Amino acid sequence: MKRTLLLGLVLAAGVSNAAMANADLAKAKNCMACHSVTNKVVGPSFKDIAAKYAGQKGAEDKLVQKVLKGGSGTWGAVPMPANAQVSEAEARTLVSWIMTLK
Repeated sequence: MKRTLLLGLVLAAGVSNAAMANADLAKAKNCMACHSVTNKVVGPSFKDIAAKYAGQKGAEDKLVQKVLKGGSGTWGAVPMPANAQVSEAEARTLVSWIMTLK
C-alpha cells in the first residue's frame, strides 16, 4: 500500500515537473511575449488554443507548423510570426503541453 502511494506521488511530481518544464520552455522560446496560459495577450491564451483544437484530427501537427512557420487569420488580424528559434522537437513539446491545458 505504501509503495503504491509513494509511486503515485512520484509520478504526480513528475507530471507536475514536466508541466512546469514546458511552461519554462514557452518562456525561454519567447512564447509568453504574445500568449499566456489563461488570458489573451496579443495572441490567444494557450487554454483557448487547446479548447479550439480539442479532438480535431491532425491538430497537433497543424499547430506545430503554425509555431514553426507562423500563420494568420485564425484568431484575428494580428499574424503570428515564424519562430526560427524553435526546433521542431521543441514545437512538438510545446504543442503537446498546450493541448493538455483544456
